[in-house]
Amino acid sequence: MADAARAARLADRIKVVVAQALERRVKDPRLGFVTITDARVTNDLQHATLYYTVFGTAEEQESTRAALESAKGVLRSEVSRNITARLTPTLTFVPDEIPVNASHLEEVLRAAKEKDAEVAAQAASATWAAGEDPYRRPAEEDDESSPSR
Repeated sequence: MADAARAARLADRIKVVVAQALERRVKDPRLGFVTITDARVTNDLQHATLYYTVFGTAEEQESTRAALESAKGVLRSEVSRNITARLTPTLTFVPDEIPVNASHLEEVLRAAKEKDAEVAAQAASATWAAGEDPYRRPAEEDDESSPSR
């Protein structure tokens, strides 16, 4: 078992090597505007998961996924040449969902801001239901508690 720090360093190196190999070595026309956003390696250094994003339509994203799967062997051999590990980890490509989640979160925050603005506008024109001071005072309680026979 390797330590987590070594796995993190190896993941960073694999991320750089794969990004450079995609730019220079892989000449697949299906490969779109792909960015390797993150890489994670298991502590035993056997498996590497690479997260990627693709700029484009759903069809372009699907063709890029297929191109990455077909170029997996070339990328793994490139990784093996550029790292100093006894074994070369297997590569798994996973689409990164962070941009999608971030845009959804921005939409939710925008809707909340609009709702806050509506509430603030309603509060500006609101009046008190029972006058400005709806609480009873001790002097008022004495007047009302005296018997009125």
